[in-house]
Amino acid sequence: MPKPVFNEERCKGCELCTTVCPKKIVIIANRFNSKGYRPASCSDESKCIGCMLCAKTCPDMVIEIHK
Repeated sequence: MPKPVFNEERCKGCELCTTVCPKKIVIIANRFNSKGYRPASCSDESKCIGCMLCAKTCPDMVIEIHK
């Protein structure tokens, strides 16, 4: 089962990853990282299909898909 892993401290909350997820499970968190950004997160890892669109779209390479 694929598992999305977000490096929340490096995320700038640009929201690009949220626009490409076919399952709409990549969201912007309600918390802030140490730099003051609301990082991307996954709302339901069990629904991840491992397509890697979020990881490929991220300009800062903060998302990995572990299989």
